[in-house]
Amino acid sequence: MAKKIFIDGKAGTTGLRIYERLESFKGIELISLDDEKRKDPACRKEALNNADIAFLCLPDDAAREAVELAKDFNTKIIDTSTAHRTLSSWVYGFPELKNQREKIKKSKRIANPGCHASGFIALIAPLVENGLLSKD
Repeated sequence: MAKKIFIDGKAGTTGLRIYERLESFKGIELISLDDEKRKDPACRKEALNNADIAFLCLPDDAAREAVELAKDFNTKIIDTSTAHRTLSSWVYGFPELKNQREKIKKSKRIANPGCHASGFIALIAPLVENGLLSKD
């Protein structure tokens, strides 16, 4: 059975890039909204409700709104904005960090790290995990 994926904010750069990467995969059904419906809360709610996975490629306030629209559903949400990155109820989506891969697999709410954070974490995490850097 195909996984249904909705990209809320597909018209922006991040959304377009995710769409381009996913459209050629077998086993994926991309849910799309017409241009005139993409900002309609009822249409977005329906798309979020019908998706197995939703990518939020939106400004922070719109991402928060999308989460509210989807809060009663079982959709796995991956937010590319900064809106949820520091919330303890969201998993930080950087699988290279120790024990993160399992947390990401199990979570329904994943905050995607930004490019600057990803670069910094990728460089520093091995040093911290191996005891080469510490708070002491």
